[in-house]
Amino acid sequence: MSLRLPDLGTSTRLDRETGFSVLEAELISEAAATLGRAGARAEAALARLNDEASLASEGREALLKAAAEAVWALFIQREACGMRDQKPVIADLGIPRAVLVRLGAR
Repeated sequence: MSLRLPDLGTSTRLDRETGFSVLEAELISEAAATLGRAGARAEAALARLNDEASLASEGREALLKAAAEAVWALFIQREACGMRDQKPVIADLGIPRAVLVRLGAR
């Protein structure tokens, strides 16, 4: 819980928290949370693709499809957040070429 000083009429309009700034902060928070969830789903799908037991039980094609869909969703969310360059996330997650090819990347 935070305490605010009483408004003595000396603050300017820009000092006050407006409905727009509250909404903007909420939207930014939701975008960040969604980006985190998309990243976690992509990491999990890529981990299953690299897991020998999953390969044997689910099959490589099904795992490639799931990984490509999760990575595609991550790329879309990153672009929605203004992050257009996907090279860093490709390197960080170690996204295999077989997954990228399914997305149309070269």
